[in-house]
Amino acid sequence: MTLTTLTTRQKITSIIAASSGNLVEWYDFYIYAFTAHYFAHQFSHSNNPTIALISTFAVFALGFLMRPIGSWLFGSLADKIGRKKSMVYSIILMAAGSFLIAILPTKNSVGDAAIIFLLIARLIQGLSVGGEYGIAATYLSELGNKGRRGFYSSFQYVTLIGGQLLAVFSAVIMEMIFTQQELGDYAWRILFAVGGVLALLSLIARRKMYDTTQDSHKHKDRGTFKELWKYKKSFLLVLGFTAGGSLCFYTFTTYSKTFMINTTGFASQTSNYIMLASLFCYVICQPIFGAIGDKIGRKNLLMIFGILGVICTYPILNTLAHAQSPYIAFLIVTLSLIILSCYTAVAGIIKAELFPVQVRALGTGFAYAISNTLFGGTAPYVALEFKSHGLESSFYVYVIIMLLICLFATFFLPKKTELD
Repeated sequence: MTLTTLTTRQKITSIIAASSGNLVEWYDFYIYAFTAHYFAHQFSHSNNPTIALISTFAVFALGFLMRPIGSWLFGSLADKIGRKKSMVYSIILMAAGSFLIAILPTKNSVGDAAIIFLLIARLIQGLSVGGEYGIAATYLSELGNKGRRGFYSSFQYVTLIGGQLLAVFSAVIMEMIFTQQELGDYAWRILFAVGGVLALLSLIARRKMYDTTQDSHKHKDRGTFKELWKYKKSFLLVLGFTAGGSLCFYTFTTYSKTFMINTTGFASQTSNYIMLASLFCYVICQPIFGAIGDKIGRKNLLMIFGILGVICTYPILNTLAHAQSPYIAFLIVTLSLIILSCYTAVAGIIKAELFPVQVRALGTGFAYAISNTLFGGTAPYVALEFKSHGLESSFYVYVIIMLLICLFATFFLPKKTELD
């Protein structure tokens, strides 16, 4: 069986198998961000909620430092031994990190070592999810037919956002079952344990995946930096537009909840409901915008994102900061996510199609991971630092500057790609 002889049903089965694991990996990774305010006090000695959150989100940001290593390790493996095997290894590692967080000792038992143990668990998760992004983007882009690749690859972000949605939904359910005191004491651990179990279960689905790497085996230097160096221009372009895209993604999908609690003044449960509804709309937007990208051109859609992002970021965040009604906040967050869909629906395919098959997973994942680590994973930490110094609006300007860089890089994307 070859890629060209796969039936539509076989392709759909492979997409579902790959996407199920992708959803679980991102759930495991994001449940930390959405529950950090529950357990921050368990690992930080500060009584100031903002300072405690800064410490906890610093660990969140440090977890991103493992992403380039994970993308190199698993991306190289994917190009050498196959996408399927590499995906299986990455999800096993994610399960290990989630189970570890579920049983971590707190500062009351081991003192300052608690934050170190938390960091180790996050580094394991960062290593895993660093590999997952590049392989998933590569795999889904290779499965798609010409003219529908944007639609097919958009399902990477359907499941990525679905992982966030599942994380928020889990937090909502937990708040309905447990009191705030119970959540802060022990109940937050349940979410990480569930994530570990789901990661192991997704291995069953990934056994049915078709491997798309047959054509890369004829290349001696497949999956190496030596081969990747031949495509350094593509690498730099991915670095450029990912910087602004990742920063916006984590600002509007991850930090928004903390922003609404700390700045707008909404209760935790209210912000959970807002994010749950907004992320649901965001998931629906992905295949729609992926199909639009197939029609008008993915480069054009990415340029629309950059232009709207530069124009709308400051008013969106400023208005959200002063929102009086949860309904208004929902509309504002949803608007930001609709604009963001112009990036996320086509981000995976744009990256993957810049590299040939023998370094596609490595190039896609490694370039993404570097920008994501520097700008995406640090978004909540940088935003909270600006806030702690009374300069919260300066963070809005920072986001706009990175969007200008994204827009600049987009101009240089080639018309003909390695998938054509």
